[in-house]
Amino acid sequence: AEAVRAHWAVENSLHWVLDVCMAEDACQIYQDHGAENWAMLRQAALNMLRSEPSKGSIPAKQKRAWMKTAYLEAVLHAGFSDMAN
Repeated sequence: AEAVRAHWAVENSLHWVLDVCMAEDACQIYQDHGAENWAMLRQAALNMLRSEPSKGSIPAKQKRAWMKTAYLEAVLHAGFSDMAN
């Protein structure tokens, strides 16, 4: 039972967010290493959005970063400083 819960904890905390917020399942890139490359980019973007300390959901943060350059810079700064630590 613990193994099943651990599996679904990973699924709910990571893969579900990637599927719903970043439409990972809808991606139709299959040639060469394109799917792996895009998966790594989506994961990095999700980690950067999560490391930015403001309140809000991932889709709200995505939209705010898309609309406001200053917020996008804050997300990038938080993400890269988190990676450096």
